[in-house]
Amino acid sequence: MYKRKIPFEIDCGIKITMEVIGGKWKSCILQSLNKEPMRPSELHKEFSDASPRVINQQLKELEIHGIIQKKIFAEFPPHSQYSITDIGKTLIPIIDQIEKWGDSFRPTMGKILGIKES
Repeated sequence: MYKRKIPFEIDCGIKITMEVIGGKWKSCILQSLNKEPMRPSELHKEFSDASPRVINQQLKELEIHGIIQKKIFAEFPPHSQYSITDIGKTLIPIIDQIEKWGDSFRPTMGKILGIKES
């Protein structure tokens, strides 16, 4: 298992939160799983801009933190499905606020990046 070179300090709530949801796709994954449980292939299709390796890594990290759970179906063909846990659902209001802020910042970001709004 991976061992950190620099120990993780748990004295700051922001550090803890960012450890759990920090990652380009984690918040998006949680929003999708909040709607319904999904198979890994469904998540890969939904986030086609991300590499499968990145999605799998972020799913693994969310599972380690207890934010999502993986259920393996022992049937033929075998498959698995991810769902959000009760503790993971407590992050949804935070993610909704992040999305709201991002939506309000969109015009400014567009100007910074030189993108015209459509």
